[in-house]
Amino acid sequence: MAAEGDAFLRARGRTLTAFRQDDEYQWKGPFYFIQGADPQFGLMKAWAVGDTDNGDDEWGEEIKLAEQAVQAINKLNPKPKFFVLCGDLIHGMPGTQWRKDQEQDLKNVLKNTDQDIPLVFVSGNHDIGNTPTRETIDNYCKNWGDDYFSFWVGGVFFLVLNSQLYFDSSKCPELKQAQDVWLNEQLAVAEKHKCKHIIVFQHIPLFLRKPDEDHDYFNLEKSVRQEIMEKFHKAGIKAVFSGHYHRNAGGSYRGLEMVVSSAIGCQLGEDTHGLRVVVVTDEKIVHRYYSLNELSSQGIEKELLDMLAKQN
Repeated sequence: MAAEGDAFLRARGRTLTAFRQDDEYQWKGPFYFIQGADPQFGLMKAWAVGDTDNGDDEWGEEIKLAEQAVQAINKLNPKPKFFVLCGDLIHGMPGTQWRKDQEQDLKNVLKNTDQDIPLVFVSGNHDIGNTPTRETIDNYCKNWGDDYFSFWVGGVFFLVLNSQLYFDSSKCPELKQAQDVWLNEQLAVAEKHKCKHIIVFQHIPLFLRKPDEDHDYFNLEKSVRQEIMEKFHKAGIKAVFSGHYHRNAGGSYRGLEMVVSSAIGCQLGEDTHGLRVVVVTDEKIVHRYYSLNELSSQGIEKELLDMLAKQN
């Protein structure tokens, strides 16, 4: 049981214990990782019955989809460096009736991920609440590891952020301030080490399609967004990967790519249940969204595999 628990608590001390930092500062050639988002156990039933507050008492469909995702990832050759889940792991908000059962059922599926493929967790609004508190964040951290942290893989610097602190930190302003201070320190570290790329994971997109679009539930408020985009641009961050929208979307701001991936679980648009394959090369970050059926049956396409085979 201890080993199973460890797989979910690798983000500790604001880093990811799955990778030895000293071994990962150097670029070693192209690699890839898998991004998923919003397995959100319980939303499909809640959405179908029109009760997103209390209708999440069944999640059998989401269990099957998450199992399909894990099986597809386990079959991939070569193996991805890690599997990141960009938030809304489950639908039940903090304090609601089905939350603990949903979390346990998700862990029961994810523990079958190949143990050579570390799991990376990002907190979403359903994981810590639309208006998080110190208590809701602490409870998340006990289950899934730190709510924000950084790690290195093959000369690339990854930052996992708690985007809910940018959405509404009114009940824990000191925690938002702590993340801001930490983030500035991390960007200074990245500059010092001259990393190949910097990539960010967060649940809520900065924007869905255009950097100056109006604020709504699915993006960040415009002044907050502008400040973050400028900070990321100045730091040389190449891409931000998120979920939350339950549809594929994205755009760019001054060389910063915003990638919004649809859900493993409930779809709110025309996309299929899926995962994103992200290939990191010397010069660029290339990604493609695959349906679970496609990734399960056909694996990664030749064009991306050829990129991985190139040594530089």
